[in-house]
Amino acid sequence: MPSDGATILHADLDAFYASVEQLLDPALRGRPVAVGGGPSGGVVLAASYEAKAFGVQGGMPGWRAAALCPRLTFVRGHFHEYQRLGDAAMAVLRDITPAVERISIDEAFLDVSGATHLFGPPQDIGATIRLRVREEVGLPISVGAARTKHLAKVASQVAKPDGLVVVEPGTERAFLDPLPVELLWGVGPVTRQRLADQGIRTVGQLAEVPGSVVERLLGEAVGHRLSALAHDEDPRRVVTSRRAGSVGAQSAMRRRRPERDDVRRTLAHLVDRVARRLREKGLAGRTVTVTVRFAGGTRATRSRTLTQPVAATLTLTEVAERLAWDAIDDRSPGAEITLLGVSVSHVAPQRTVQLELDLPPQDPWRPGTAPGAARRAVDGSVDAARTRFGRDAVGYLPAVLGRRASVPEEFRELAEHELGEG
Repeated sequence: MPSDGATILHADLDAFYASVEQLLDPALRGRPVAVGGGPSGGVVLAASYEAKAFGVQGGMPGWRAAALCPRLTFVRGHFHEYQRLGDAAMAVLRDITPAVERISIDEAFLDVSGATHLFGPPQDIGATIRLRVREEVGLPISVGAARTKHLAKVASQVAKPDGLVVVEPGTERAFLDPLPVELLWGVGPVTRQRLADQGIRTVGQLAEVPGSVVERLLGEAVGHRLSALAHDEDPRRVVTSRRAGSVGAQSAMRRRRPERDDVRRTLAHLVDRVARRLREKGLAGRTVTVTVRFAGGTRATRSRTLTQPVAATLTLTEVAERLAWDAIDDRSPGAEITLLGVSVSHVAPQRTVQLELDLPPQDPWRPGTAPGAARRAVDGSVDAARTRFGRDAVGYLPAVLGRRASVPEEFRELAEHELGEG
């Protein structure tokens, strides 16, 4: 339930990847910087605030970023430094309170209701966090404080760059109502445009619309959630630890008609990342879920629960491909897709596999059968070769063809939630 005071904090490192590059190379400070990409191609992974002022954004082609900002400096990512400095910032937060919920490499929620007697009111705690992260880590961080997680996150976005906003109890409506709807958690360009088409551009305007109308406009689940957020209804608590429940990956795609080879390559690449991360942690999962996003913003998910936990790349790819086409074939002919995602849940430790008797039928999806064991052995050889010679040294052909060389694998893994972090 919401706290009595503004004791839920959201701390978010500002323009994190670009800020790290400016920290590592003082000559870049105050200059427009893009991580990744380049004038001749590739994709911008992140941009500094100086570059954002020219319209440069993450996900933008490098040539377009260079055209928008001729003085833009392109740099390669220092991925190990991102992890190290992100962890250092989280250590500062945990010095304030053990009630820290890390939701990505560069942001976290805190519940400071038990720390105010030591460090003062939320305003003082937020100021302390900003000062310590700046002095001890060298990076700017913005902090929002409110009674709910949702509003604390909105406040931190309003505070950017390098600021602090505290929404005191009783002032929530005055704070929320004038804000643009895109500051609500989960409102992307498609949803924003649908709301704008109905004359809804601010949170206050959205709050005035009956929930049933919003649900008809955006769908029941999305409409219900956004109506609740517009009224600052968010009962979620700060969760300090989570079980390692699932691991997933997704890939946005240019709007296109789904083709067999294209879908296979994309899914193979996603599964390759998911399966490798499972095996690195000695885990396997029973439930495979595929998400397909269609043009217009609608999504479809399909899941299948296997009889035994699996971490074999080929098996997970086969399951994912069947699920994806099940979702695609349910749509009208000609439907275009814009994203594919794969996740594996109901995970459990799997350091060894009990072999089964060599009796027909030999289901390759069961890891203890002869074909299942063969798949596991191939994965082991691939993992060993990658450990010794690098991730690009060897791989399954569809996954290799599905790689996007413009986005380094290290960046993808940093951007995705790790096991146990939700």
